[in-house]
Amino acid sequence: MEEGTVYQRIKALLAERGVPYREMHHPPTRTSEESARARGEEMAVGGKALVLMVKGEFRLFVLSAALKLDSRKIKDRFGTRKLRFATREELFEMTALEPGAVPPFGPPVLPFRLHLDPSILRNDRIAFNAGSLTDSILLSVPDYLTLVEPEIFDFSAEAGD
Repeated sequence: MEEGTVYQRIKALLAERGVPYREMHHPPTRTSEESARARGEEMAVGGKALVLMVKGEFRLFVLSAALKLDSRKIKDRFGTRKLRFATREELFEMTALEPGAVPPFGPPVLPFRLHLDPSILRNDRIAFNAGSLTDSILLSVPDYLTLVEPEIFDFSAEAGD
């Protein structure tokens, strides 16, 4: 993995690409609801980043924080019957991050293949915890898409489903 903290790597990538962004420091947030309140943004703008083991490989799945993950859609996409979330220990070992601090980035920031739900594309901006529970970054979705190379497919469900 590259040098520096995840937060430093994100900021370096943004600077290198000349991408404008807004940085926010706030009290620790552990849930999507807390993060949205701290940022003064709707929950739908939040990018929820989840690390899942799929067919022996950890991958990163990003969807709107207002939605929930539909594991059936992921299992169908990859032709598998099993998947699971990374444990707290596995996540820390691979990223030095705790749950809730994972940003929506694959390489060079994080070592995971990136999968993006179309719910992210419905907003003009994306907000996310940037490697800590107290630092958030907001940037435009078009700018975000210039920084990442995701596979885009539907893997979300309404939170009430």
